[in-house]
Parts: sequence; structure tokens; C-alpha cells
Amino acid sequence: MRTASLALYAALTVGLASGLSACSEDEPPTDDPAPAGATATETPTDEPTQEPGEEGSESPAGGDGEASGEAGGSAVPVYYVGDTPQGPRLFREFQQVSGDRLLEAAGLVDGGTPLDPDYRTEWPGVGIESVQATDGVLLVTIPGDGFTDRPDGMSRRSARLAVQQLVYTLQGVQQERVPVQVQRTGSDPVLFGISTEAPFTAADPIAVSGLVNVTTPEQGATVEGDTLEASGVASSFEATVPWEILRGDEVVLDGFATASGWMGKLYPWQASIDVSTLEPGDYTFVARTDDPSGGTEGAGPHEDTKDFTLR
Repeated sequence: MRTASLALYAALTVGLASGLSACSEDEPPTDDPAPAGATATETPTDEPTQEPGEEGSESPAGGDGEASGEAGGSAVPVYYVGDTPQGPRLFREFQQVSGDRLLEAAGLVDGGTPLDPDYRTEWPGVGIESVQATDGVLLVTIPGDGFTDRPDGMSRRSARLAVQQLVYTLQGVQQERVPVQVQRTGSDPVLFGISTEAPFTAADPIAVSGLVNVTTPEQGATVEGDTLEASGVASSFEATVPWEILRGDEVVLDGFATASGWMGKLYPWQASIDVSTLEPGDYTFVARTDDPSGGTEGAGPHEDTKDFTLR
């Protein structure tokens, strides 16, 4: 059965490469070799993927992405950029906001600090002025001066990925796959060298997202008791999501979770891990996509890591 699946995987990898070559103008190019375990999709999903409210992929606060946080705040999904074998891609984490959810989430994209030190933002600090849900679009207003061109060091690919950071974040907060219209007053309708005359749509998640993303444990979480609850989303060969727990560089536990699917999009996965044999201390949880070729084909597996403390 695995031999047949491996043949299907090889065919899908070819399809993925073909599909990526036809990315629309607002999608970042992804010309890198397909990673081990990549799956293909012919058309983008019509529903938000990797966003709160998806079955099996709720916010770590618990609930539908509008869970209450400290001091009356709420958790919002924020998409940052992390490195993968295919180059930079989007990763989601939840952060707490206390005011306008859309505007504060946009501000975290534009100038926020990710909780996970492996993540970063491609935004140079534009200074987003407002975000409104109106007339079937999410309308983002930015200052009239600055960043019509790409800042020094920003490639065209990074510019496109920065746009997708904003699109994915705002659609995740809004829980709707609505276009994002960026407008600036008194200036050319351009941001980072990209025309803003037409609204931006979400690129295919298989083309722009990390193929595995850990939702829980959160970065820096404290875990008490004998069980570590791990969850996230992935697009991995035969729905297999290998995981490890590290103490320093030493693997102290390993196993795998099974996602709810493995072709065409990111699927939720979860695992309840017995950590009763581990001593209290600092650890790292690692989730990966499966590599059916054993490292002989493709660019290698995607992975996501979270540091946590066991008490």
C-alpha cells in the first residue's frame, strides 16, 4: 500500500510544480523543488485554511478564535514568515489583542514581534491606519508616503509574501475569504512595488504556507501533569505527522500523529503524548511532514518547533 502511495506522491509532486508555475500576480513565486511529502491541489480552497474555528484547529485559548484572553482581550490568528526547504512561507500563531481585532492584528503583521523566535514579519513598519469590513472587502488604509517601492533588502518574492501575510491574517480574524483592498491617499496605488488597484486574494495555502504548523503547545508554554496535548495542521504524506520531543539536542520521545487528510490542503492533526517519564525542565516539541523517500528525493520535510517547560 505504501509503495502505491509513494507512486501517487511522485505524481502529485509533478502536479504541484506545474500548479506553482501558474501562480497569480499576488502570489509569491515558489520555484523551489517540491519537499518530501508535498501534496498538490489544482484550485485554491474556497474556505479559510489554517484559521481559528476549523475543526481540530482551534485557538490555544480554546474555542473559535474569539476566546477571551487576559484583561478582557481575545486571541487572533497572526501569520508570520518562517523558513522551510522551499524558502520562506507563512506560519500562524495566536496573539492577544484588547481593542479593534482587525486593526490590532494588522498592526502585529506590520510591526509586531512573533512569540516564536523562528518567525519574522516581512513588513518594514508601514503604519497601517485603519481596517474596515465594508462592501464585500476588507479595506486597509495606509499612509500616503513611503514604501511604494520595496525597501532595501526586500525581494519581489518577499514583497508578495508580505501581502499574503496581511491577507491571511485579516481573513483569519474576519473568518471570511473576502478580498483585501489596500488604499493610500494622495499617492500612487502601489505597495512594495506591487499594484494595489485591485483587491488582493488569498493564495493557495499549499503554495504559500508551511506544510506543518504547530498550534499547541504554544511557544513558551508551561505544561503540567503527565500529558502533553499537541495539535496543529499539516499536509503530509499519507496524513502522517512525525513528532519528537527534544531536551537540548537529545531526542527523548518520538512518535507520530495522524492528520484528518493529506491531499490538497492543510488538515488538522492532534496527539496526546505521555510525558510522565520525563523530568521537569525545558524541552522542544518538533512536528514534521513525513519523508517517504528517506531523504533521497525532494527538498526535505517541513517542520515547526515550539519550546515548552514541563513541571
